[in-house]
Amino acid sequence: MTERDRAVLAVEKRSWPGPGAKERVIRERLGISPTRYYQVLGALIDDPLALAHDPVTVNRLRRIRDSRRARR
Repeated sequence: MTERDRAVLAVEKRSWPGPGAKERVIRERLGISPTRYYQVLGALIDDPLALAHDPVTVNRLRRIRDSRRARR
């Protein structure tokens, strides 16, 4: 895992006070667009190294993804 991958997981681990705050941090701290952030995050959800690094966050994201897929 890269430093950026760890930073993406760290951002996703936090709770956010309102709309726009997370996107602002993504742009300022990570230097990428929110669209790119979610592309990287989507790949990390299935990465065994990400699961080993932060199992709580990755498993939570997997549950959310799976429940959204089930609703379709």
